Amino acid sequence: MKIYTYSQAREKLADILEESKNEEIVIRRRKGDMFSIAPKSPSRRSPFDVPGLSKKISRKEILEALRESRERA
Repeated sequence: MKIYTYSQAREKLADILEESKNEEIVIRRRKGDMFSIAPKSPSRRSPFDVPGLSKKISRKEILEALRESRERA
């Protein structure tokens, strides 16, 4: 774990972000507040990738519900 002051972190932010890929980085402010930097793994899922529902409904019932909803609109 490496600790940087706020001023150091501000000057070398790009380098510190790269370092955080390999080890924990902590930034300390004058008053003693400490903040940790850790990389976030990228989300590779599509926002449309949702789990399905296990419902016992037939294709005919689904199409009928669609037709009804379109007729109301």
